[in-house]
Amino acid sequence: MNASPTAERLSLLTGLLILMLATVPRYLAGGHDNRLTLIVIAIGVVAVVAMLNWRMLGADERSRLPRLGRRLALSLVAGLALMGLWHALLTDWMSWQLLIAHGATLGLLLHALWLWGRPISPQG
Repeated sequence: MNASPTAERLSLLTGLLILMLATVPRYLAGGHDNRLTLIVIAIGVVAVVAMLNWRMLGADERSRLPRLGRRLALSLVAGLALMGLWHALLTDWMSWQLLIAHGATLGLLLHALWLWGRPISPQG
């Protein structure tokens, strides 16, 4: 197993941070103070791990990050759009907080599947 950090791992960590941040409004609106405290602690831990991974990346891996960031953004937008369509067609409208949490979850899953199916080579 390769233990060295890669650009793909960092993009997934970034997506995980975005996902966890997307759940914060849901916990604030619901008054779930204990869950909010736990997610804030988890955000801090994942942020530190992501920062350490970024510092350990080589120059060739760092050069791949902008393209992976665009893939992540596209996946998150697609996840939000698909969840919006899902909620509009098949469920009763619950809240925008739930929509962004579900959209970010689907977006991160799409990004992970996209990376699994077609990794980005160092040449582009």
